[in-house]
Amino acid sequence: MPHTPDPDFDSLLPGRSTTEGSTRRTALQVALGMGYAAATLPIQAQTAIQTPATGLTAGTIRYSVDGFEVPAYHAAPAGKKNLPVVLVIQEIFGVHEYIADTCRRLAHAGYLAIAPELYARQGDPRKYTDIPALQREVVSKVPDAQVLGDLDGALAWAAAHGGNTAKAAITGFCWGGRVTWLYATSGRVKAGVAWYGRVEGTPNASTPLHPVDLANALKAPVLGLYGGKDQGITLDSVDAMKQALAKAGAGGNAAAKGSQFHIYPEAGHAFHADYRPSYRKDAADDGWKRMLAWFRQHGVA
Repeated sequence: MPHTPDPDFDSLLPGRSTTEGSTRRTALQVALGMGYAAATLPIQAQTAIQTPATGLTAGTIRYSVDGFEVPAYHAAPAGKKNLPVVLVIQEIFGVHEYIADTCRRLAHAGYLAIAPELYARQGDPRKYTDIPALQREVVSKVPDAQVLGDLDGALAWAAAHGGNTAKAAITGFCWGGRVTWLYATSGRVKAGVAWYGRVEGTPNASTPLHPVDLANALKAPVLGLYGGKDQGITLDSVDAMKQALAKAGAGGNAAAKGSQFHIYPEAGHAFHADYRPSYRKDAADDGWKRMLAWFRQHGVA
């Protein structure tokens, strides 16, 4: 099967190292020691945000879904209960340090944040250095139905560990941005924020529907944060989603009518990913503020 370019992969290209031999091996060891996925090397150490766990309960947990133990990273304010919950959905690279750090940032903002390893049954994406192989051998084999079931399980875990799932939201990045749109149809979250997630695609057995097909099924409003210079998710694609939402909203779907986009004209893909050359601090900071405001607006606070 021919390889389909992925925006996460494309956004890595400007910063890919061409250094060979021991330098490459040293970089690999250092980055993996910090918890970054191998395929994302080299990291941009000067911009990678490191959020401390001071005052938080944070770390890896497991919860059971249909007899499978799903690993997840979570972070929450220590000693507090009845916390609003945010599901944090990974890029194609899995739950590595960037996603864990995002959970800690949300915990410092007062949320119980949980990021499940949504490829856990298929393989460990953090071990891959070859992105086409990662897509072929792991990502393409992850069914949407499995993902949605694992997110249900994450909410159940959160409810049993200090979370108030009546105040739940979801946010995700690239691969996870698409999942954000999908899970906003579940009725289990009050709001979603999709960071540059695909909205169109070719249906297959694992991904039978895409967000543009599901606008009328939305049960929670979604804020889409996208880059105007994203070469993988074009503004034409965003416009197609806007049209689908407008049609669904005109037909009486309140969540579709309430969904919005914000475009950062000078940003490309993965502009929030502070450890990669695609990072754009102004857009990332503004998007973060908009995300927290969106959650508050829709009762997730």
